Amino acid sequence: MASSSGTSSGSSTLIQNSGSEEDLQALMDERKRKRMISNRESARRSRMKKQKHLDDLMAQVTQLRKENHQIITRINITTQHYLNVEAENLVLRAQANELSHRLQSLNEIISLVNGSNCGNFDVEDTSLAFSEPADSFLNPFNLAYLNQPIMASADITCFSTNLHELIGI
Repeated sequence: MASSSGTSSGSSTLIQNSGSEEDLQALMDERKRKRMISNRESARRSRMKKQKHLDDLMAQVTQLRKENHQIITRINITTQHYLNVEAENLVLRAQANELSHRLQSLNEIISLVNGSNCGNFDVEDTSLAFSEPADSFLNPFNLAYLNQPIMASADITCFSTNLHELIGI
């Protein structure tokens, strides 16, 4: 009987072992299945995160291109403004140079008139001082180069004021 009970206990241990192995296999399969699901979810989150990062980068590229275009537009406008101001400055410099030469010529004429009349001018006889015709060289208003129009801004008024004071207008 001992042998029969030993066999039955051996076969129940074998049945328990095979049941235990099946449970272990089922447990391992369940863990494997959970791990596979977890990995899939992790991969899905990773893909979503990667897509979000890519979308953010694309939005940043769009924003930077827009800002770059605005900067280029501002640079072009500023460059055009600079060129306009530079051209205007060139014109103003030329006008100032011309006015300076005219003032210098008028000063020379005035000094010639004053120098030539110093000893010969009689206060009571004004006809002697300006006996020449009205279109003479000594009349600064009849000189051809002085009859040209002056294109100047209001900033040049100090030149014309000085000129008027010198020639007595």
